[in-house]
Amino acid sequence: MAEPVSSRGYEITITIPEYTSICPRTGLPDFGTITIHYLPDKRCLELKSLKYYILAFRNLGIFYENAVNRILDDVARACRPKWAIVRGEFTTRGGMRTAVEAKYPRKIR
Repeated sequence: MAEPVSSRGYEITITIPEYTSICPRTGLPDFGTITIHYLPDKRCLELKSLKYYILAFRNLGIFYENAVNRILDDVARACRPKWAIVRGEFTTRGGMRTAVEAKYPRKIR
């Protein structure tokens, strides 16, 4: 975690285009982009730690919805933002693209 360098409120958006995990049903790899958008309070996410955290999903069997919600829960626990949105946009599977979005707290903006 890092501390914000300004007393001015600002929003942070982090885009991670190399998300991978394993579909627990088929065992095949899933690919996507994770976007974390948040308003920090007293702490920010540290990017190197975030990179290693996301890499840990690579061999994990997890559904899209669970992954996005787990990432949001962990972001909220790690830096206690005023609000946060995690969006996962997953590559086409069976001719369909999937996007999953979760918000903290549940009702924001």
